[in-house]
Amino acid sequence: MIKSVFAASAALSLSAGAAFAGPYVEIENNAGWVGNDYAAATTDFHVGYEGALGEDASYYVQAGPALVSIDGEDTETEMSGKAGVGISLSESLSAYGEVSFLTDGSDSDDTNYGTKLGVRYTF
Repeated sequence: MIKSVFAASAALSLSAGAAFAGPYVEIENNAGWVGNDYAAATTDFHVGYEGALGEDASYYVQAGPALVSIDGEDTETEMSGKAGVGISLSESLSAYGEVSFLTDGSDSDDTNYGTKLGVRYTF
């Protein structure tokens, strides 16, 4: 249960908008604590591609292995990935969305999925 919560949380992060079109590599660590107690961390090792969608939007897709480390348990290697889009709605307002996944190597072979939607207002 706790693995699913932390794995799904770790998989939900949005990369910055595309500054250029092309391939990239990204290593990202997401860790969590309950109070002062370390709970878990997921480190993604992704290869991705980002690009423009017209003049006001961008996209990215990335995937690769993820090391899932839960306190007191063995580290497991899973697969993770995410894809997202961002769009400028005005000079000050933008919107973004992301879908993500992280496999669960337990006997049930459940995959964790996540989404992220948001708007940003810049002053």
